[in-house]
Amino acid sequence: MNTSPRQIILADADSFFASCERVFHPQLAHTPLVVLSNNDGCVVARSAEVKKMGIPEGIAWFKIREQAQRDGIVARSSNYELYASLSSRMMNVMSTFFPHQTVYSIDECFFDVQADTVTLVETSTRMREAVWQGLDLPISIGIAPTHTLAKVVSHWSKHYRGVRGIMTWDEAVSTDSHFLAHVPVGDVWGVGRRLAPKLMAMGILTAQDLRDSDAVLLRKKFGVHIQQTIFELRGISCIRIDDEDNALHGRRTTQIMCSRMFSHPIYSASELRQAVSVYTQKALHRLTAQESLCSYVSVFCSTSRFKEQELASHIHGTVALNEPTNDPLALTQAACRCIDGQFTVGAAYVRAGVILHGLIDEADYQPLDVFSAHTDTALSDVLETARQRFGDFRIGVGYGGIRGQGRMDQDTGAHWSMKREHLSARATTRWSEMATVHA
Repeated sequence: MNTSPRQIILADADSFFASCERVFHPQLAHTPLVVLSNNDGCVVARSAEVKKMGIPEGIAWFKIREQAQRDGIVARSSNYELYASLSSRMMNVMSTFFPHQTVYSIDECFFDVQADTVTLVETSTRMREAVWQGLDLPISIGIAPTHTLAKVVSHWSKHYRGVRGIMTWDEAVSTDSHFLAHVPVGDVWGVGRRLAPKLMAMGILTAQDLRDSDAVLLRKKFGVHIQQTIFELRGISCIRIDDEDNALHGRRTTQIMCSRMFSHPIYSASELRQAVSVYTQKALHRLTAQESLCSYVSVFCSTSRFKEQELASHIHGTVALNEPTNDPLALTQAACRCIDGQFTVGAAYVRAGVILHGLIDEADYQPLDVFSAHTDTALSDVLETARQRFGDFRIGVGYGGIRGQGRMDQDTGAHWSMKREHLSARATTRWSEMATVHA
């Protein structure tokens, strides 16, 4: 019988997007590097060198473009294909070292284990070395009695001098018995940006303050999740991460959304319907992949909130379907009906999004025959077969079948489609962009 205590291990890749960009470009190993959001709009990831320069995450790229040229900062467009591929490989490597892996996000996973601390540190060290040698990705590891404490320790291990990338809860406490007093309450997993100011207004400024607060009172005020966080900070494990909803499976149980900023504004109703059609089919791909049905569709479109001198317009509409469906034609038509009669002539629309609500598992939905789900299996199968064989945007409903050219041929060729001017090679997912090694 194993009498060792239950421990949670969090493995978190360091500056994941930036680290991925360096895998096939080792010359960038010590170069300041930022990764940009859709349409190269904002900074969403920073290398350690950029963080030391004081450049914040989320800042618009145009605001630091001149500084980047002056300081030698390299920018890369978000290479989603590369990041997803390397994430999958990283998770597979780590899964061979510990059982009970739960992938929480694209760059981090938890392990629920029962072993002594010395063994866990030794195995974690080998795991960290394997990821580095196999994928050239650095990871930090936190080991603690609960998920929340593991997150705190992992974050601390990245910033605390002398730590070798692995830190245990006992090690952190032995370093400083008031360890949690140095962690801002806003950095605690589960608190978030909205709740942090409310807690700070109550005098709860640090993780230690939150741990020592009245859990019952805060539950009445903010809900059960904050009470669970307090218990977790006290070393009482009470958070369960559902494996079916984790990032590895990508399953959504409430809604599926596809939202994008346009690379160039849209001024015509026909083009806006084209964009809505394309985004609906992108959301539909995830819907069919997880074998779900959709009950109603919502669409939103808007102009820029930063240009006050321009004509403003905000479109939002919802269409309830007669019965749950995954029919591409029905969903695309419903999405386009959501914006009928709301288009403002002269407005410059810069963003649109489609949300599929009321998701139902296709296998579990068994109504009376007169209320059966509306599905078009033949059309869905044809579209999915063509997509898998020939790639995205080779075939689709309406404008969804018109594709781009060159490196952008996996997206629609419309002038408003996503801009990625600094896109690196998708070396693990495209034959034409594989890395070349010279002996």
